Order: sequence, then C-alpha cells, then structure tokens
Amino acid sequence: MPAQKTVKVFDLQGKPVDKIALPDVFTTPIRPDIIKRAVLALQSRRLQPQGRDPMAGKRTSAESRGTGLGIARIPRIKDGGGRAAFAPGTVGGRQPHPPKVEKNIMRRIPKKEARLALLSAIAATASKDAVAARGHCVGDIPEIPLIVTDSIASVSKTSELEVALTSLGVLSDVCRVKESRKIRAGKGKRRGRKMKQAVGPLIVVAEDKGICAAAGNLPGVDVVTVDALNVELLAPGAQPGRLTLWSSGAVELLAKLHNGGQAEQ
Repeated sequence: MPAQKTVKVFDLQGKPVDKIALPDVFTTPIRPDIIKRAVLALQSRRLQPQGRDPMAGKRTSAESRGTGLGIARIPRIKDGGGRAAFAPGTVGGRQPHPPKVEKNIMRRIPKKEARLALLSAIAATASKDAVAARGHCVGDIPEIPLIVTDSIASVSKTSELEVALTSLGVLSDVCRVKESRKIRAGKGKRRGRKMKQAVGPLIVVAEDKGICAAAGNLPGVDVVTVDALNVELLAPGAQPGRLTLWSSGAVELLAKLHNGGQAEQ
C-alpha cells in the first residue's frame, strides 16, 4: 500500500504550523462522467411535477364553419365576429402537447455510483490542474489541497474572514467573482435572475462556530460542514475541481465518515 500523502496545515496568517496525512479518499480516481450523473440526479429532485387542466382552452363555443366560405377551417367563436379559439396557436386556445404530472422527471443513480461521485469530487479538490481548469485563481495559494486550522470555523466577522483569506491567497478568487458580476450585468437580460456570477471558494469545516455568518456577505463563497457535503457543492455545473479550504478537523472527520477508503470501482 502506498504511503499517505502529507500536506501542511496553515493558520489564519498563512503560515504553516503543522502537517497532516491526507485520507485515502483524496486518491480516488476523478470520474467527470459519474460526477455529472450525480449532479443531474441531485438537481432533478428540485423539479416540481407540472400538469394542465384537461379542459384548459376548451371551454368555448368555437366550432369550425367548414369549407366553401373562403376562410380557414379553424374553430371560431359563435357570434364573436369570427375570432378563432380552441385550436393550438389561437389566443386562449389549448396546448398541443401539455405537460403531464405522471411524467417521470426524477433521475436516479445507484448508491455506489453516488458515493463514488462524491469521493471523486472530493479528490478533484486536491488536484491543482482540476482547480485551475475551473478558472479559479490559484497563483497565490501556498498548497492544494489547502488545509487550515480549526480556528477558521470560529471567525464570525466578514472583515476578519477577508483578512484570513488574503493571507491564505484565496481573496483573489473572491475578487474574480465580484468582477464577473460587473462584466455579465451589462450583457442583456437574464432569465429568472438579475445577473450571473462565477463560483467562488468552498470552505469545509467540522462544525459551524460562526463562519457561516461571516461568509454570507462574500459573493461566491459557500460554507458547509463535512456531514452535509454533496456533489453539487464540490462540482458546481457538474465540473469537478472547486477551490476548497478544508479545516484540519474536517479532514479528520472526513476519514472517519468514509472509512479512509475508496469507493468500489
């Protein structure tokens, strides 16, 4: 069995203070195909079944006048001045193929594949090439994966968190998210939202002691505990390699939750 890789643990000032052995989960092969399936399956759970009233668009007196009148045979309202109704394409008419509630819109994935996708997405956070391929700013980051002391979970002010991220070389990625909002805001209308923005770093802690409130005002920054990790957080848009800060306690708990081993291939 190959020896476990040892990485540095940094404090909030960006200085190495300790070393920690990475769990075997970080050596899981990166499988973008399975990660994409797991993300789509997770997103499908948020979809709401849709249906239409079977009589929608049909509550009208419209009938076709037949042929020989020099007009189209489309149904027209009686005593309505010849206004068309009922047929698809008319004002207030029925839909040609309305959605049905019995349609299966949820995608399912086997448990073993879902677990492999999660472990693979975790392993991608330890690959500098995968993180850089997502567009994250990794030039100032001392080491990937970036392991920080557990004191980061107790940061409760946004200003303190900004100072810590600056020392760790991560704030440049947060600035990239801010700039993406400015650039994309002037590119026309966005369906269902005012703007689009890039995805920033993810902070994984063993226990939230105030950092969620501190990171709430930083665009693109997400905070999650180890037991709430999912594939969509680690691989937004089904693209693995999100820039992730791990607390040392989160790494130790990660090894316990996944038994320090890889998923079955």
